[in-house]
Amino acid sequence: MVSTIELDGNSLTLDQCIQIARNNRKIQLSKNAFSNVMAARNCVMKALENNRAIYGLTTGFGALSEKVISHEQTRQLQRNILMSHAAGVGRYFDKETTRATMLLKINDLAKGHSGVTVELLETLVDMLNKDVCPMMPEKGSVGASGDLAPLAHMALVLLGEGHALFEGKLLCGNDAMKYANIERVTLEAGEGLALINGTQVMTAIGVMNVYDALKLLKTADIAAGMSMEVLLASNIELDKRIHKARPHTGQIISANNLRRIIQDSEIVSSHKDCLRIQDAYSLRCSPQVHGASLDAVHYAKKIIETEMNAATGNPLIFPEADQIVSGGNFHGQPVALAMDFLSIALSEIANISERRIERLVNPQLSGLPAFLIKDAGLNSGFMIAQYTAASLVSENKSLAHPASVDSIPTSANKEDHVSMGTISARKCRDILRNTEFVVAIELLCAAQAMDLFTNLRAGSGTMEAYRCIRQYISHMEEDRIISEDINTMQKLVHEGDILREVEKKIGALE
Repeated sequence: MVSTIELDGNSLTLDQCIQIARNNRKIQLSKNAFSNVMAARNCVMKALENNRAIYGLTTGFGALSEKVISHEQTRQLQRNILMSHAAGVGRYFDKETTRATMLLKINDLAKGHSGVTVELLETLVDMLNKDVCPMMPEKGSVGASGDLAPLAHMALVLLGEGHALFEGKLLCGNDAMKYANIERVTLEAGEGLALINGTQVMTAIGVMNVYDALKLLKTADIAAGMSMEVLLASNIELDKRIHKARPHTGQIISANNLRRIIQDSEIVSSHKDCLRIQDAYSLRCSPQVHGASLDAVHYAKKIIETEMNAATGNPLIFPEADQIVSGGNFHGQPVALAMDFLSIALSEIANISERRIERLVNPQLSGLPAFLIKDAGLNSGFMIAQYTAASLVSENKSLAHPASVDSIPTSANKEDHVSMGTISARKCRDILRNTEFVVAIELLCAAQAMDLFTNLRAGSGTMEAYRCIRQYISHMEEDRIISEDINTMQKLVHEGDILREVEKKIGALE
């Protein structure tokens, strides 16, 4: 039986988030979470009894924070904030991103700084465990005060409003909650604001981006190893001394991975005494380029893991001091910068992969048959696959422009600097998918080329990658609809099939 993951607001990991978002792992709240939430709520109730003016509880929002709201209007105020802020547009987030968003919101509230009731938090937990997925439009967040618009759409379902996916059906919020046997809630003072203030949407996308990027970087090393073999590159450029002399962590890791991937290769050994002095940069500098991107991924991972366990609402409740404090933890700048950095790093993986693809299909550079096909001219082989890679690389260059350098004031200039962090995260997701396709095309080309080396054994890792590819995609004897092969290969890359088979053989890559 699969164990339930316990949330305390402080110790959620990247892997746990993926398990819950993608594999429907169940969650429960820790005892500490219950006591912390109740203590914060008691603090809020005491402040209300003393008629204190508190932002978002007894006042309006944003530029309307000077407007005092009566006690009689408190519940209406919290409902109104969800209705008014649900202004998202565009296509809906996919299910895994929505589930990750709900999880991160629960984890935030479980820290006990938001002042929500235990009942509200338990309802969110129930929704996640029963897989009630609110429909959240992707566009509309400027990344401060957090992800207001998409989170409002998420929270509407708690009231029986909006729409949700349940058991494969798109339902109105009321029906989704009814069929899941979950009671709708009536929001108490501060709860509407607590639900929508925070960076959970951009962070949820960031979780997926980082997790998939770590997997993709290892697969890119495998693709580079295969290309190095079939293009008769030298393994001298992987000499440990070279990388120790410039000790960037990622570079050392990538070089180590490549050495292990091509270890025991008869193809590499067959040309160790050739006259070529140096390989092209796309081969020789693979550890340096891949490694720099890996360092960027690890930076992004650190930021995302911190944000996953952070209190990003406003105001924040500190029960031990009996204080309710307004601040700016909802500002998405840390995530925005990390996602923009990751976008650049992933774009570079696609850039160098496409250059290796060009070397594979260009007979003047490879010494291999033109476009890796017999009867070239009659057949075009992988000619247009390289076009596709070039197109994706060019698209990445546009997408990699940082969203975080832009800011448009909102709320009558009260909120005069925003992060655009959700745009950064969404663009990074698109770059990641494009890069998966480029690496997939490199693997297709390298496997096609490897078919020519029938009398020489490939490296331990590259041979396993080749075998995995050939289980799903046959050698191209003559032209066929190549997009089908590319899509199949991208799925193998995204779902980690090739990486798993290689790691079974040579052990886990770093």
